[in-house]
Amino acid sequence: MKMKMPQKIFNSFAILSFFLALNSGMVSLAQNSLNHQVEELAQMDMEIPASETKVSEQFRPIEQPLELKIAVTLGGIGLIGLELWWFLFRKTKAAQAETKSDIQELTINVDGGYEPNRVIVKAGTPVRLQFFRRDASSCLEKVLLPDFHIAKDLELNHTTSVEFTPEQPGEYQFTCGMNMYRGVVVVKP
Repeated sequence: MKMKMPQKIFNSFAILSFFLALNSGMVSLAQNSLNHQVEELAQMDMEIPASETKVSEQFRPIEQPLELKIAVTLGGIGLIGLELWWFLFRKTKAAQAETKSDIQELTINVDGGYEPNRVIVKAGTPVRLQFFRRDASSCLEKVLLPDFHIAKDLELNHTTSVEFTPEQPGEYQFTCGMNMYRGVVVVKP
């Protein structure tokens, strides 16, 4: 037995109306209960005993010795200085690629980052970077050179060759698979 479209619409509205009426009845019951509780509270004497008004000594401040305050402050300043040096002032390690039979070649150790992380090469000559991976972290499983459309998996304790020919001078980044560790290929004319 097939229902016509107007009949389906009517049935849907009837069911919806039923649930709305049921819901509004529950809301009015909840409102009545709440109003009753408010009236009961208004009739009660709302005085707070004196024992509950005094300040709790359970959470009193603990005084620290001046020497400890100074040590903590100096330690914090030292850590801030270390972070500034690490991220802003630390010198990167650079290495010039050696030319062997018309190919510029350099070995990069992959162990908690890339060393050297700055590779200097000449434009127009093929480059072979030998990545030797010692670090087992999953972040360093892959090396990406997006400007050269290269993505290579790096096997643990093996050397993986990455070859490309930079045509234009400039700086080209290489990163790990998660873009956390980075290096730069500096192409000179």
